[in-house]
Order: sequence, then structure tokens, then C-alpha cells
Amino acid sequence: MLSGTGSSGLYKAPLSKSLMVVLSTLAFILTVPLQQYQKYFIYNLRAIKQDQEIWRIISARIICLDLKDVFCSCLLIYNFRIFERRYGSRKFASFLLDSWVLSAVMDLLLLEILQQTLDMPVSILPSGFLGPIFALFVPFYFSIPSIQVTQILGRFSITNKTLVYIVGLQLLTSSTTTWILALSGLFSGIIYYYNALKVQQILCLPKWVTRCVSFILEPLFSSAEPTHETPIGMGATLEIQRQQRVELLDQQIMLAQLNQNNRRHRWQGGLINWNRFFPPLRNRFPSNNQQQESGPNRPSTAAAVSEEQVARLMEMGFSRVDAMEALRATNNDLNMATNFLLQH
Repeated sequence: MLSGTGSSGLYKAPLSKSLMVVLSTLAFILTVPLQQYQKYFIYNLRAIKQDQEIWRIISARIICLDLKDVFCSCLLIYNFRIFERRYGSRKFASFLLDSWVLSAVMDLLLLEILQQTLDMPVSILPSGFLGPIFALFVPFYFSIPSIQVTQILGRFSITNKTLVYIVGLQLLTSSTTTWILALSGLFSGIIYYYNALKVQQILCLPKWVTRCVSFILEPLFSSAEPTHETPIGMGATLEIQRQQRVELLDQQIMLAQLNQNNRRHRWQGGLINWNRFFPPLRNRFPSNNQQQESGPNRPSTAAAVSEEQVARLMEMGFSRVDAMEALRATNNDLNMATNFLLQH
């Protein structure tokens, strides 16, 4: 499962959903029924420079002509929808716009450098929305915590982010010149992430533009709020359902803590005291009956939860109960709590 996938799908991510639908639809139309119009969407740099066909920068850098690249791009956009939930559609759209503009400039600069220094002229690059997609790997690397899922041969770790990098590698190797687009996309992502040259303020989308786009896109591409929880047996009560989710989250946290300690120390054998790494969630979250029996005079052992962080998790589509449990379990670490919630 790709990192960031979960039961909430594309809820509160209308821009990501619209990108997936529009890009895949246009690519299919130009690949199957209207192949004769593909020539207008080729990223031909020679035509842009010599024939002044500036419009190719827009058409060729949005629509992809390779269905395999479209599939990989849509998978990555679906995975990166977490950033739209975190930052909001306006800031996410600003990131895509900034990285698209910056990567277009970087493309021309890199090609000039290659031609002047290595005498390696490149006239045609792969078409598609590749610059912003590669740029999204920058916040993905820095913002999403990596949690080990398993190991291969006892040495190679498989994390919750491994499959995302594999899909990105597949996209990178789809053409011999895709590395140029990847490099320019990563550079533009770094520039935006660190707000170099104040690009976040200069190229920020105005509010009236986002309101107009939201008015058009949300009725078409908005997803309904998920109403189901983790699938369990029929007839189960809400308390059992909640307990199962807590236990599942508890197992994930204990596994992450164990992997962290394994990387720091070499165990010589013997039994491992799991509670030493992370106390079980069911001991930290007593049921309502147990809370009532404890009486009002007994102090609570649960850690205080920041309402601001609870609100941010709820904006991503999680329920209040799950958000509070995850924040308590991770000592109010928002990134870790988000990552655990997205695994279920």
C-alpha cells in the first residue's frame, strides 16, 4: 500500500482528484481517438526557441502522451494528496503553480548548460505534468516520517514510503531524458520548500482565483465524507470497533518503536518487554465505565492533547476520537500521528 493511502480516499482533496481525472482523460483522448493532434503537445524545445512556439511550454508541460507515465503520475498525485489536506487546496495549488513555473525555467537552463559544457544538445523532452510531480518529492521526503514495515534478507528495510519511491523511479526511467525534468522539478521543489527568493509570496494564488476555481471544481470533483470505519465483523458495537482500532494502532506504534531501538542497539537475545518501549494504548485510554469508576478525585494519566492539532487532523478527514487517540499515543507529534492514521 502506498504511503498515505487510507479509507478516506480523496476526501477534502478536490484539486488532486481533478488533476487525476483531467490528466488521464486528456491523455487517453490524445492517445486513442485523436492521435493526429499529438504533434501539438510534443515538448519540442527547438520549436519553442527557433519557431517561437511558446504555447508548447503550456500544452506540452501539462498533457502527457504516454499512458504508462500517466498511470504513474496519477498514482503519485493520489499519494501526495496528503499535502492538499494538510495545507489546504489554495496553498497546494500555489505549490503546483510555483513548481510548474520554476521547473519550466530550470528545463531551459539545464539544457543550455548541457549544450554549452557537454556539447549534448537535447531537442525533445517527455511531455506531461512531471515537473510539479517530482517537486512534490521534496516535502514528501522532509515532512512525512518514515516507518519501517518489514525487512528483506534482514538488511534491506521496507518502509511506508518505499513503494512511492519505486513508482517515482519507474517514472524517472521511462525515458532517457526524464532525468532532466526530474532534476528541474526537485530544484523547484527545494526553492519553494525553503521559500528562496520569497517565491511563496510572489507566486501565491490570489484568493479570488481560488474561490472561482473552487466554485467550479468542488461540485464536480468533491468526494463525500467517509462514513465507515475499519471493517470488522457484523453486529459489532462501536466500543468493540474503537477497541480494535486502538489495538491496531498500538501494534503499529510498538513495531515502530522496536525498529527504532533495533537500529540503535544490537540485541543479544531473550524476551523483549514491549511495554518498556511503548505502553499499550488500551491501558492509557480506559473505557467510559472505568473512567466513571475511578471517580472525579483521581487524576487522569492521559496526556493533554492540543486542540489545534486535533482540528488539523480532523481537516484531513479523520474523526475526532481517532485524532485524539493518535496524538496521545505519539505525545502530540502531528507528523507521526498523521502517518499512523493514514495506514488504516
